[in-house]
Amino acid sequence: MTVATAQQPTTDIAVKEKISWENFQEEYLTREDEYKYEWVDGYVEKTIREMNKTQFYIQANLNRFLYGLRTTLGFQWHLIAEGDTFFVGHHRRPDIAFYTTEQLEAAKANENVVPQFIIEVISTNDNMNAMDSKMDDYRAAEVPVIWHIFPTSKKVHVYQGKQMLICEGEDLCSATAVIPGFELPVAAVFK
Repeated sequence: MTVATAQQPTTDIAVKEKISWENFQEEYLTREDEYKYEWVDGYVEKTIREMNKTQFYIQANLNRFLYGLRTTLGFQWHLIAEGDTFFVGHHRRPDIAFYTTEQLEAAKANENVVPQFIIEVISTNDNMNAMDSKMDDYRAAEVPVIWHIFPTSKKVHVYQGKQMLICEGEDLCSATAVIPGFELPVAAVFK
């Protein structure tokens, strides 16, 4: 006679261990794989890279628009994808961030600079709780303008402080609070 026994539940949850910034730099900062690694409160946050090749067109469209403004208005802003940045002691890699030439010079001298405008491209792999945690860091660091771009629904959420505006179609997405003239219709982000 065979007696059925109840199985103990199994879990795949790994216990995270804290690591130092030095260990993070050594083990994760230069890894080249399909993941993006961030260092938050001493823990490694591992997520699938969000800016995949099917989303390159978004960055290309924003680059084209920014470079047109640079030519017209003469200011010096730069678009940096997945650059290493610290926000209130947390290492983050925004999908896209805009920096002035002065900020890049300061970063070259190993100073911590906070971009004034950040864009996160929200993919189907993104965890909204993790994104909310990033938003807390961006707000604590007083990033004035943040965009969440949703390629699937072709919408852009524009955040300024705690205010959010949902834009779609021909609605204008603006970062003029930081970059003069940086305002374009949502359709132009996705063309």
